[in-house]
Amino acid sequence: MLFKEILQDIMNEFNLNQTTFALKIGVKQSQVSEWLKGKSKPGYDNLKSICVALGISADRLFDLD
Repeated sequence: MLFKEILQDIMNEFNLNQTTFALKIGVKQSQVSEWLKGKSKPGYDNLKSICVALGISADRLFDLD
């Protein structure tokens, strides 16, 4: 599964749109849009912020669970 698909699934699960998700993890909405389009991927700090903000493991972001 591609990262953009994993991220979209997680956002859907938590009922988050791009704007709300971006605010929750401290990035711009345009950055989330780039991730969802597959044009870029988050770095370590943003991955950590996603995990902490949503209370999920990094394994979910890497499709390891």
